Amino acid sequence: MKQKKSYYIILIAAVITLNFFLPRCLPGSPISQIIGENVGGMLPEERERILETYHLNDSLPEQFIEYIKNIFTLDWGISYSKKQPIKDLIFDAIPWTLLLCGTNLILSTVLGTVLGTASAMLRKKKKDLKIVGLMTILGSMPSFWIGMVLISFFGVKLGWFPIYGAYSVVKKYTGVAKILDILRHLVLPVITMTIVSLMSFFTTSRVSVLETIHQDYVTLAEMRGIPKKRIQVFYIMRNALIPVFTVFMLEVGYVLSGSVVIESLFSYPGIGYLLYNAVLSRDYPLMQYGFLITSVMVILASWLTDVLYCKIDPRMVSMLEK
Repeated sequence: MKQKKSYYIILIAAVITLNFFLPRCLPGSPISQIIGENVGGMLPEERERILETYHLNDSLPEQFIEYIKNIFTLDWGISYSKKQPIKDLIFDAIPWTLLLCGTNLILSTVLGTVLGTASAMLRKKKKDLKIVGLMTILGSMPSFWIGMVLISFFGVKLGWFPIYGAYSVVKKYTGVAKILDILRHLVLPVITMTIVSLMSFFTTSRVSVLETIHQDYVTLAEMRGIPKKRIQVFYIMRNALIPVFTVFMLEVGYVLSGSVVIESLFSYPGIGYLLYNAVLSRDYPLMQYGFLITSVMVILASWLTDVLYCKIDPRMVSMLEK
């Protein structure tokens, strides 16, 4: 397990290093990367001020040391497209992504696992074929197409739900009305993300349950006359859900990264939408720290998965130590 910890430390160090060097490997001068197409109209004084602000006049080792210091002091500079501190922009977007992706993660895990388990228990029956067929169709649909259909039908035609944003800008709600307004804006993006995410949990739980059903200890329990419900819960489900936990924890790592497609489609103010706008406006400082935060969170979630996995399934300890 100690080797695993050192592996994650090395991985985070590699991400931090690459996050520094990759923007500097792009063609053109650093000024053009930061300012974009307006670089030609800059005055010499403005150019010099930007070079000093980002320490671009310093040598590369000095820039790297300043970059490392800024990471830990949260001095991430100003976004050139938003004209606001990058730290504030990212930390303001994180709660919305947590709300959207966290809700999706809970719903997709529960629904996908229930449907996958039911499908495995009903194997070789017509109901199983219907469930598998439905999940295959849903899993093959692109997220932007699902979102557009939901927007067109439930948002535009029926007018049941808002089609953009996380809250109403015109009407200033407070208290319970504000919470209900946020939930109404959340419905269509969450449904879209849940439909897209269902397939991974469905497939994992179905395959895992089918494999567990044929294990010797399940057959032995049936021969001993243990009630069928008890076998399904304590013998099959208890062991079959371990792979589902793995998928769940891996998905947790992507919660903070958000969904660029869905957040952009619904103009939802999360991390994905923030990075999408940063790419369009060539806001490299904002992109740099946004990608850094999401990358580190994925790595930390992977490490947490290993730790919890060893608690749930002690057999994994010897495997991780190899």
